[in-house]
Amino acid sequence: MKRRQFLSVTGATTALAGCAQSIGIQANASAAEAKRPVRMYVGTQRGPTTVERLQYFKRHGVDHICGYPPNPGQRGYWTVEELEKTRDLCESQGITLDMVALPFLTSSHIDRERRGSIVLGKSPERDRDIEHIQLMTAHCAQAGIPAWKYNMSLLGVPRVARTPGRGGSSYSTWKLSQAVADPPLTQAGRVTADIAWERITYFLERVIPVCNEYKIRAACHPHDPGMPESGFQGINRVLGTFAGMKRFVSIAESPYHGLNLCLGTAAEMLQDPAREIHDVIRYFGERKKIFNIHFRNIRGRRDDFQEVYLDNGDMNMVEVARTLYEVDYPYMVMPDHVPQHPDDPGGLQAFAHSYGYIKALIQTMQTTG
Repeated sequence: MKRRQFLSVTGATTALAGCAQSIGIQANASAAEAKRPVRMYVGTQRGPTTVERLQYFKRHGVDHICGYPPNPGQRGYWTVEELEKTRDLCESQGITLDMVALPFLTSSHIDRERRGSIVLGKSPERDRDIEHIQLMTAHCAQAGIPAWKYNMSLLGVPRVARTPGRGGSSYSTWKLSQAVADPPLTQAGRVTADIAWERITYFLERVIPVCNEYKIRAACHPHDPGMPESGFQGINRVLGTFAGMKRFVSIAESPYHGLNLCLGTAAEMLQDPAREIHDVIRYFGERKKIFNIHFRNIRGRRDDFQEVYLDNGDMNMVEVARTLYEVDYPYMVMPDHVPQHPDDPGGLQAFAHSYGYIKALIQTMQTTG
């Protein structure tokens, strides 16, 4: 071989080797990126927070919870000591207290709620209640509890008669066409969208700055289910649409203001949940507005659905979990409503099924990326 040919071949070989090395580096980088850690983990919000219940969680692979400190009664707010006692109880069983559920602003119907001044817009009581939430936010920071969750609901969780499910179980069901507004108005009277937004804004503008100060996340649950714009029992549910949830997180913008995103509730807002739920997750996930996930499946769509087991609804929950991974969601993934059965009056069997299902999904993603 002539020297010129030899140098040409050698140069080409060296260039090819360099390309191969470069491709290899890129491939390894891509593989490393594809296998980034899965940061979400299984959690739960089942109460009460007792040793018995904590050991049940631990047996089923649940190491993180949203807990329930003792009811503060007439005082209206938790002390630091009460929060620390709840935290220590969890840690004694090897469980982390990631979040607490506020003792008011729950998902109950306003006609059954004893402390609804914030959603009723009733002053001066709402200012007292807001002050108590501000105080509990500071107390959570002192106790090392990084988040609390709440609802801004007047109607609770309306449903019609349960419908038959697999294995003799029954499914929580909503059909707007069968719903009866009884009574036609609640004690709240007529609540238009403008009134609802005024009350939500009043609350957020006073609470979120305190969350900023103490670096405590406030996670709000959407309205379950969404209702027509004309309202139900006189109430317009502004957090019952994707657009309403977008508007909500834009008020008092903060990294500590976001959602307890219930995937079942979000699906109930949509006409094509199996396809559209991914847009919901991406929108809020990319903006880091998801602080907790209720991992729940449905059959049906807006105004007509059943709450079913995770593996037999319209949404592919494997793909849903992958979308949560895609947006790098870093907190708890927990079951919410589960089907009922006479042999499982407390729902322990159904929740155990859900914990195992979620844990298996997460472990699979940790393996495959």
